[in-house]
Formats: sequence, structure tokens, C-alpha cells
Amino acid sequence: MEDRELLARLIQCESGGEGETGMKAVASVVMNRVHAVGGEYKRVGQGSIRKILYQPGQFVCMSESQGGQYNPQNVYNMRLKTVHLDIADWAIAGNRLYNLGQALWFFNPYSPTCRPNFPSQVGYFIVRIGDHCFYNPTDAYYQT
Repeated sequence: MEDRELLARLIQCESGGEGETGMKAVASVVMNRVHAVGGEYKRVGQGSIRKILYQPGQFVCMSESQGGQYNPQNVYNMRLKTVHLDIADWAIAGNRLYNLGQALWFFNPYSPTCRPNFPSQVGYFIVRIGDHCFYNPTDAYYQT
């Protein structure tokens, strides 16, 4: 599977129900990691979409199992639509959502509020889009 299709499948899987803005936000995070100027994602990803997506423990949708159980919501079970490929192309071309900053993380808190830091103290809350909270790196991230 080529990088474009893999990214499009992740977008659909992680944020397909979040509308175009939510999907662009997730794509922006992935590409921010790909182009990180320091820290873990620069070291691990080395500018590769594939290495970022397959980094263990990062995206639930990249795993075929969770907690020893089959994960039916994984990238291999997605049925791509043009919109997912278009958003992947948009992100790969260097586009980002303006209000996202350099966000490197997102998660669904399953609550109406976002916690101020994620994960631990390396990310600070920047914006909520749909059900997901997004976090920019702190200076501590660059020490990871």
C-alpha cells in the first residue's frame, strides 16, 4: 500500500465521522510528525509517513488487535472515498489547518472537556475539533 493510500485510510479510520475539518486536523497531525524539527518524531519518523504511522502505540487504527482482541476498526478494513484521498493529498502537499499550530497529538477524551496537557507534560492543549482534543509540543517534547 502506498503512503497516500495508507494516510487516507488512517484519516478515514481515525476521523471519518468528524467531517472535513476533523479529517484535515488528523492529517495535519500526521504530517506535523513527519516534518517534526526535533524530538521523538524526528528521530523515529525520519521524514517518512510510513514510519510515523507504523510507530508502535501511536494510532489505534494501525493495529489489527487491541488488548489481545481483534480490532475491526483498523486501516485495512476501511473503504476509501475520494474525500479521504483528497485530504491525504492536501496534507502531503504541505497544507495544514491554521488553528492547529504544530500539533503532534490528538485524542478523544469521551468528555466535554480537554485536559490541559497530553501526553504527560510534553504537549499542551491548543484546540478541540469535533470529538478530538489537539496538543502542541512543549519545550519538554524536544528532550524526548
